[in-house]
Amino acid sequence: MNPVMLEIMPLAAKNYCCSQILMLLALRAQGVENWELVRATSGVCHGMGASGLTCGILTGGCLVLGLYVGRGREEEMPHERADLFVTEFVDWFRDRVVPDFGDITCQAVMGDGKPDMTRCGGLLAEAWTQILTILTEAGIDPSLPRE
Repeated sequence: MNPVMLEIMPLAAKNYCCSQILMLLALRAQGVENWELVRATSGVCHGMGASGLTCGILTGGCLVLGLYVGRGREEEMPHERADLFVTEFVDWFRDRVVPDFGDITCQAVMGDGKPDMTRCGGLLAEAWTQILTILTEAGIDPSLPRE
């Protein structure tokens, strides 16, 4: 089994949604806990509030990239290529999902069912790998929290 899936499955068994799982993977990679951030990420679960709209893997991935390259404190500046990193992830997701599912919505990815890791788990693992690729190719160490 894919090593990333070994990290994902216990989180899915605890009923975290895809967007929360991506955030938990990022926080664990950094060695930090931030339950408020995990809670906030629940707002994009299952297509934003379980509406079935934009897939939580896509929105959660964008949030994770923002964690690494976005602006937080008033005195901070975002990474100079922050928007490009997010756009790269969005383009990757669209190119990966649309041919198989027809759209980037949670409803399209899940089909008529409810969230199911047998259907979404592989895509979630691919998304985490893509996020890591984007960060490492930019010289950003995913194990380090943003200074």
